[in-house]
Amino acid sequence: MCGIVTAIATNNVVPVLLEGLRKLEYRGYDSAGLAVLSGELTRLRSAGRVAELAVLADQAGLSANIGIAHTRWATHGVPSERNAHPHISAGLAVVHNGIIENFESIKLSLQARGYVFESETDTEAIAHLIHSKLATTPDLFDAVRLATNELMGAYAIGVLSEADPFRAIVARRGSPLLLGIGEDGMYAASDTAALLQVTRKVVYLEDGDLAELRRDSYRVMLPDGSPVEREVHISSLSADAVELGQYRHYMQKEIFEQPQALGNTLEMIAGGGSISPLHFGARAPEVFDGVRRVLVLACGTSYHAGLVARYWLESVAGIPCTVEIASEYRYRKSVPEADTLVVVISQSGETADTLAALKHASALGMTRTLAVCNVPESAIVREAALRFITRAGPEIGVASTKAFTTQLAALALLTLSLAKINGRLSETDEADYLSALRHLPVAIQKVLELEPQIEAWAQRFASKEHALFLGRGRHWPIAMEGALKLKEISYIHAEAYAAGELKHGPLALVDKDMPVIAVAPADELLEKLKSNLQEVRARGGELYVFADAGSEIPESEGVHILHMPEHYGMLSPVLHVIALQLLSYHAALVKGTDVDKPRNLAKSVTVE
Repeated sequence: MCGIVTAIATNNVVPVLLEGLRKLEYRGYDSAGLAVLSGELTRLRSAGRVAELAVLADQAGLSANIGIAHTRWATHGVPSERNAHPHISAGLAVVHNGIIENFESIKLSLQARGYVFESETDTEAIAHLIHSKLATTPDLFDAVRLATNELMGAYAIGVLSEADPFRAIVARRGSPLLLGIGEDGMYAASDTAALLQVTRKVVYLEDGDLAELRRDSYRVMLPDGSPVEREVHISSLSADAVELGQYRHYMQKEIFEQPQALGNTLEMIAGGGSISPLHFGARAPEVFDGVRRVLVLACGTSYHAGLVARYWLESVAGIPCTVEIASEYRYRKSVPEADTLVVVISQSGETADTLAALKHASALGMTRTLAVCNVPESAIVREAALRFITRAGPEIGVASTKAFTTQLAALALLTLSLAKINGRLSETDEADYLSALRHLPVAIQKVLELEPQIEAWAQRFASKEHALFLGRGRHWPIAMEGALKLKEISYIHAEAYAAGELKHGPLALVDKDMPVIAVAPADELLEKLKSNLQEVRARGGELYVFADAGSEIPESEGVHILHMPEHYGMLSPVLHVIALQLLSYHAALVKGTDVDKPRNLAKSVTVE
């Protein structure tokens, strides 16, 4: 959510700032802007895409050795040029990600001192607050430090000042920010992808850190002003990993990267590997010992992964599992139990609600925590006792695809590890599960080969305004994920139900204009699902059924069947969701929506 790029170098940084913003577009935004120092402070802003900002910069002939840039996702104030960042206070410019919870009291105090506000944002209060500190603390670094000590909420900020043109100041709490160490300068950004153009050497700032950037040096300090060393990492990402390549959209690219992503995630069991708690870290045997229940905390797509895992954990490992929406969990009184394994799931590892829920669970005494995440140095990974890095690679499209399926792979390994610890996994079963996991990339590739048939389906119902998704058992969450994908990127209103719930209300919506998409694996609930599908046909509803081989659901008028390549038992949800991802993608293409950057949404949700 939002993106920051800061640069100070020996060469012109404007192209670096703009390219960095382009690489951060996936995070979601509705306006963009930049400010540079070249004798005086120059600011450009656009209530639109980064491409529009680049045109303005080109028309202005902008060139400078130091600058800050930002993409904004509106929180305080409507999307507009007036509310776009950077915000200025008498020659001082600020960009900011996050939400300042006490900005209204800060604003009132500053207005009483004569400061005039031109926007509706909380960020402008930061700019004026820092400027006010300069009256008694002439050093810019100290002024930023004192100002951030008064801020409540989440922030990552970049600061420039006309009066101090040879350095930039950055700070973070709650929102991600990292430094880039280049040969020609120093940089900061919300995401490594923005800096791959200039360096792979990065420093991940911790909560509360402030950093001063000069052309040939940097220093990091704590909120009390004391210096601190942070480790320099060499990013494993390559510039090619975040390029579109042969694909039309990042979402399409990431759907088709899933065989490789699953192979990478499951590398530890390739060949002669076996199921082991050590997949989750050296302390895992100690943490897993005595676990009597599992609590999964997640949001959005990751929440759906947790719902699938609940079926696995209870049926295979014999462990009770509760799955909660992270944004709701910490706002109700719950009953903590020390023998609970708390599993938090997040693609970015910076999801504000999930991070807060993890901290809340730990504060309640539930310290057996595991993070399933795609970003090794993220806040959630650092906070948890154990971690499993999914190795999906960078996911640029806002609608999650390969992050979801690699989360499912991680949760399947967790299920089998706990089952083995509990004596519920025989050698024969372990061998069968390992074989199925190793075969997943091949099975996924076969599903991807169904794309032409799925595309034809998308053409048929993309003109509809509503859709209903049905599933049963462990495929009900997959129906939920399919509905989420369709509404995210095609803007077709879609809902998902456990198929047995049809007659308890949703059946009233079914008619010839309400397509019904059903997930129909050849499992123990298939006959029940067939009865539910008959209920739809009896009301004139048109069915689109993703059926396993052997499901024996005949195609007829109003009943369209797509046969999946093979039945995959416990791991069947992984295959079925890929078909639903393709369906949503092609429906969005027909409707002409912005597939990778759907309206009103952000990739990394770093505010509550």
